[in-house]
Amino acid sequence: MASDGDPRVLLAMNIVLSTAFSTVVVWGLSYLDLTALTLENVAGLALVVFAATYLLVLR
Repeated sequence: MASDGDPRVLLAMNIVLSTAFSTVVVWGLSYLDLTALTLENVAGLALVVFAATYLLVLR
């Protein structure tokens, strides 16, 4: 019987990886002068990525 692991670890990894991915994406968009590299932009995209990942993969 396989174990799914501790859900708190999965949530923590999701938060960290979503934030890292969002930072890279927003940095790339700011490099192309399409948006500004701000905490609000990174946090907003991280929230969207986190929610999408949670809904599609973890549930």
